[in-house]
This record gives sequence, structure tokens and C-alpha cells, in this order.
Amino acid sequence: MSRFSTGAAVVAVGLVALLPAGMAQAATKTVNMGIPPASQRAFQDSFADVNAFFPSAITVHRGDKVKFLAVGFHNLDLPAKGGATTPFAGPSGQTIAGANDAAGNPYWFNGQPDLEFTPSLTQLAWGKSFTYNGKNGVQSGLPFGENLKPVTVKFSKTGTFTYYCDVHAGMKAKVHVVAPRAKAPSAKSDAKAVKKQVAAALKTAKSLLKPKVANDTVLVGNSGKGGVEVFAMFPATKAVAVGTTLNFVMSAKSIDVHTATTGPGDPEKEPTSFLGKMANSIGGQPPFDQAGIYPSDPPGTVASLTPTSHGNGFWGTGFMDTASASPLPSSGKVTFAQAGTYNFYCLIHPFMKTTVTAS
Repeated sequence: MSRFSTGAAVVAVGLVALLPAGMAQAATKTVNMGIPPASQRAFQDSFADVNAFFPSAITVHRGDKVKFLAVGFHNLDLPAKGGATTPFAGPSGQTIAGANDAAGNPYWFNGQPDLEFTPSLTQLAWGKSFTYNGKNGVQSGLPFGENLKPVTVKFSKTGTFTYYCDVHAGMKAKVHVVAPRAKAPSAKSDAKAVKKQVAAALKTAKSLLKPKVANDTVLVGNSGKGGVEVFAMFPATKAVAVGTTLNFVMSAKSIDVHTATTGPGDPEKEPTSFLGKMANSIGGQPPFDQAGIYPSDPPGTVASLTPTSHGNGFWGTGFMDTASASPLPSSGKVTFAQAGTYNFYCLIHPFMKTTVTAS
């Protein structure tokens, strides 16, 4: 011992031994907001992600801390007891005006609310520490940036508290805060629970790769229990006769948001193209291009798609989800009125694609 005498060390050990069980040292546990980094590669072959916290429940002693790690596009919303979560996006207070398509014609959604990220979600708290007692909420903000530091929360009140991701409605988990003398699972036990959760999610992901899809349907993503989402469109290619109407449909169990959008450019490989710019505005460079959020044509109508629709072959469902409380649609129909090859992308996840050939 270079700086402490043997006697001092014995005294210190004795003091620790006198503390009640669970109080010898405040512990810090970890929650991954998304698939733990060490397990992410296993999901790549399935084009899958998991909109879930790992572990899905955690127990800590009062006074312990939890580090929430940003390992996916998720945020931490720990509301005050009885409080509400924060909407991912909403009206900015402005009204859309002067939005025209490539042919110079006004879009139908002029006069509708301009939709943007909820301002409180752009106030970032990554790397900060908080104390939570149920009276004041904790909000990390959206995970903009690289190598974000975790949000650390010290839990100073016993009870069971639910926390959420505002980006993915339905993504939630619980923290059980017990008294210092109470038993709580060890970090080793938590790691086993995470391993089991990952294995179950991977099994689900593999089961979602070959869905049965109706002949008049394109499935936009496929989803299963536990927040598992396969980021692909099914089928990947489709041949139809001119005059066919296809329905682009969200998977019933999805807690994600997707679009099905066609027009000039590949939004993943051509960032300066028509669709590329639209996707960039939605992917973290607001203000949003409202033509990517709203359906390209009035709700309730089935547009006739040609290579010159809206001046450049543009058509889109706008944002879709399956949340019961959401005003967003869960599907969108379009009729292929002219022969051609049409590539459809999700503007939020541009690697999701299907090609429809009409002849």
C-alpha cells in the first residue's frame, strides 16, 4: 500500500462491514437504448433492429445510478410520476404556404400546420447527470451527433417508474427502485437477462424475413414482439399490369415510422437528388420538407402514378405508423397508370426499397 497504512485499511474495511446490506457502495447500472453494441452485428443479416431498452426492466437500490447509453436513434423520456410523454413531432405554430410540386402546382397541404420536431426534444442533455424522485421528469433529447455520452440518473425515491422513447411509440421499460436493505439482481444477473432478451429478439427477427403478403400489397417493414423490426419492403421487386392499384401497408406490430415514396433519385446514394434532399431534411437537418411528411395527394384519394406525376414522378404516403392515438395513416394506395419502373423508398430509412415494374 503506497499511500495508506495497513491499520487505516483495516479500519476502512471494518466501516464498510458495518453498513447495512446494499449500502456499502452506491452502484451504477447500465441500460442500452437499443441493441447492445456487442450484439448488433448478429442482426445485420436480417436487416433488423430492435426498438427496445436492454434490459427491459432493471432493479436498483435507492441512491443508485443508471447510465442510459445511446446505441440507436432513441431518446430517454422519464416523466414525472403521472406525467405524459413528449410527442416526437408536432405543429410548429406556422402554417404551410407556397409549397409547390415540380410542375409548379400547389400541394394540397398548403394551409395545414407546419410539422417539426417538438422543441424540447432538440434541447440535448447527453453527458449530463440528474436526480430523479418522481417529481421532475428527465429528458435526454434526440440523439443528434456521434459518440454521445450517456445520460446518468440517480434514483432517490423507492417505487416503480416507467421510461420511454418518444421516437418509437410503445418503446418503454421499467426501473424498480428498492430500499437499500432490499435484495436486487446483480450486474451479472442483469447481463444474463440482456443476453436472453437479445436471443429472443434475434429469433423473432429471423422469423420475419419471409412474410406472406397479399398480391395487391407491399409490406413496408415487418415487425414482431419485443419491438423487433425488419427494415425492408416485401416483396423487394414486383411486376404489375398497368391499371393495378397497390396498397403500401405498415406491419401491424410496428412501433416505428415509415414512408413509401417514389420520385427522382436514390435518397441513400444521391443526397442532392429530389428524394435525397427530402430524406436529409427528415433525417436530422430540419426544417422538414413537408412534402415528405404529408401524403403527396389528399387523404382518401387514390392517385394515378405516372413518370410525370407532380411534374417529376413523385408520389408518397407521407409518415405512416400504427399507433392508435396517432393521426398518421398506416397505409397508402396508388394506381400505376402508365408503364415504367418505379422505385419506392422509406425517407426515414432510405435503405428500405422496393421496385415496381408496370407493363
